[in-house]
Amino acid sequence: MLQSFKLALKSIWSNKVRSALTMFGIIIGVSSVIILVSLMNGYLNSQISQWGDLGANNINVSVINQPSRSVTMDEMYAYLDEHKDLFAGMSPTVTPGGGTLKVGSKKLENTGLTGVSESYADLVDKKIAKGRFLSYADIASKQEVCVLGAYTAQRLFGSGNAALGEKVSFGGVNLTVVGVLEQKSKGKMEESGTDDVLLLPYSTALKMAHTAQPSAYLFASKSTDKAAVLSAKKSLQEYLYSVFRNKKNYNLMAMAEMLDQINRMMAQMSVLIGGIAGISLFVAGVGVMNIMLVSVTERTREIGIRKALGARPGVILQQFVLEAITTSVLGGLIGIGIGSGILNIVTMFVGYSVAATPNAVFISFTVSVAIGLIFGYMPAKRAASLNPIDALRSE
Repeated sequence: MLQSFKLALKSIWSNKVRSALTMFGIIIGVSSVIILVSLMNGYLNSQISQWGDLGANNINVSVINQPSRSVTMDEMYAYLDEHKDLFAGMSPTVTPGGGTLKVGSKKLENTGLTGVSESYADLVDKKIAKGRFLSYADIASKQEVCVLGAYTAQRLFGSGNAALGEKVSFGGVNLTVVGVLEQKSKGKMEESGTDDVLLLPYSTALKMAHTAQPSAYLFASKSTDKAAVLSAKKSLQEYLYSVFRNKKNYNLMAMAEMLDQINRMMAQMSVLIGGIAGISLFVAGVGVMNIMLVSVTERTREIGIRKALGARPGVILQQFVLEAITTSVLGGLIGIGIGSGILNIVTMFVGYSVAATPNAVFISFTVSVAIGLIFGYMPAKRAASLNPIDALRSE
């Protein structure tokens, strides 16, 4: 075995250009699988992180109030008080409508504006970096105040400290900044991301939206356990059905269920993209087989001499299979190094963390070794089955 391996390395080294071109297909295939699968996993993990930041125990509720059947904010708070065993809290969520945030000549058009209660920060685990969060007094007196996300404060004022006490204009209303949130995203902050938000009292948002009642609420179950979340969701569904008598008038979405869907999607997309990238590995395998067939043809006389000197067919088979596997293994290792290096560079340009996933590395390397074995076997079998007399006659 050791002698066959040495002969395989010698053959690869003596045909450096051809071997390099053969490895090139393996390198491209392995690095493609690693890069594409890791990029997809990194992106989907960043999305899961953003959804997770909203709280795994949160339940978003939207309602369509009718003149004959409707639910008021006071009734929702009364329901919450009756079910303190299921829920940790609740906040109305009011979106004032589309608009542009302005501070002098600076503008932000895609910032998420939401009217919330004083308990909202605890429900979604948002922490204050500077200043304070909204208070009950702000909501009761419909104060024109707001709390900015880290990205929003940075873009409009340059820093969180500079934002405190300043005015932000939205839809003709000047909101005074009373607080700035801690940065939630782990990578680079982006427009429309987790940190590009403006929170204001829901009472002020209702006034700006020219409506009397919220159409959306955020509930948080007491436990993050999925069974507890689904139990709380079921209770909410039963209550809303008793009010509206029509499931079309309300919609509930539990973050725990959304995270499960994203995880399933991540697994499916990883398999799909891995399969697409794997096509290049298959093409590389055809290249390995082609080169090995050429090698067998070129070395027919050598094979004949070895057989005439007593080399068994199994030894000849072993040598050529090892040569194909060695080529694939070297190509796979180089591909892993190149793929991981490219991912380190890509991380500097995308807004989320990207690292070579162990599964992608293991699968791509295993496939590259299997390619050497499978596609190298047929040429090796041909070499082993050559008649020594016919081989010696070859020129």
